Amino acid sequence: MPLTWTVVHPIVAGSPLHGLSETDLRERGAELMVLLTAIDETFSQTVHVRTSYRYDEIVWGARFSDIFQRDAEAHDLTVDITRLHGIEPVPLPTAGVAAAD
Repeated sequence: MPLTWTVVHPIVAGSPLHGLSETDLRERGAELMVLLTAIDETFSQTVHVRTSYRYDEIVWGARFSDIFQRDAEAHDLTVDITRLHGIEPVPLPTAGVAAAD
């Protein structure tokens, strides 16, 4: 069974987002484009996905919720689709990052 995965872009010194705050992104009208290419192993076909996130769609201090629950004793994996778009709060890093509003 394929599992979901979250693409992460570390915001380090070489990142174009390094040092930018929420205010900076808003003032620039920023939009992040995400382009992914993968292989569907069942049909041996290339799959392309494209989406974008405008500055006002970015949720600061959050991560996507885990939608999988494993039961080790029963060897089951349950997918909770009600959490598919869920997010959970996480602390924002403070060292070397511009402050958000």
